[in-house]
Amino acid sequence: MRGMGERLFVGLQHLLPQHPLSRIVLRATRSTHPRWKNFLIRRFVAGFAPDMTDAIETQPLAYPSFNAFFTRALRPDARPLAGDESVVACPVDGTVSQIGALDEERILQAKGRSYSLDALLARPGCWSRTFTGGAFATLYLAPYNYHRIHAPLTGILREAWYVPGRLFSVNAATAAGVDNLFARNERVICILEHEHFFYAVILVGALFVGSMATVWHGDITPRSRHAVAPLKPSNAERPPAISRGAELGRFNMGSTVILLFPPQRITWTPGLEVGSQVQVGQSLARVIGEAAP
Repeated sequence: MRGMGERLFVGLQHLLPQHPLSRIVLRATRSTHPRWKNFLIRRFVAGFAPDMTDAIETQPLAYPSFNAFFTRALRPDARPLAGDESVVACPVDGTVSQIGALDEERILQAKGRSYSLDALLARPGCWSRTFTGGAFATLYLAPYNYHRIHAPLTGILREAWYVPGRLFSVNAATAAGVDNLFARNERVICILEHEHFFYAVILVGALFVGSMATVWHGDITPRSRHAVAPLKPSNAERPPAISRGAELGRFNMGSTVILLFPPQRITWTPGLEVGSQVQVGQSLARVIGEAAP
């Protein structure tokens, strides 16, 4: 059973002005005032002890803002890609919240809780049939993790859209206590085509996530109009392609990425389970039918 503290934490989130608070965090974390940004960075380092050894700039206070520090780039050799093009590379540093097969069109959120593809994608019938009965992974990024998102497979962006919603925390306590959490939170959905099949990379917003961005669209959130909206790549006449392991987007503060694959297209790497720690580039799965190295 969940403790009293967890229940209070979940209950409080229903009362908080989630979007106004996240906008305040957005402004505060992008301030370049030296005393303010250094205060935020020092407090964060003291509380979460992030590993800076893989960063291009290893000195936290050298960053011009807290957000620049939080979304810091890593050295090019810091996250080598596993295997060849048939290997599904982990898109983020984080923890496996859930992984496995969909129960037809239901996705497991936590023990005793699931949600539907239609609710997650917010476009009933559209794309849901592609992923029904397929495979999924939910990957949680803690505050101390690296917060850029990378492409798990080489692909061409075929469609993307924004879905408005709440901004509940996405930690384990909230996942266990809030129905349809990932289908209720604000999110950005990207559909990519890898040779003969489509896959989805879904960025899920959360409390204090001031904005989400992709390399094609720039900052997508916050948005003044809360309605499902298509996202068109900026300055692109053709659908942009992205290589496996290339940067796809980033969270300005922490959250969750959900991957979706069609049925019988991938097989998960043995040993991955709920609670597994993962890093960008490591093997999550292999595409079925593509040659091993």
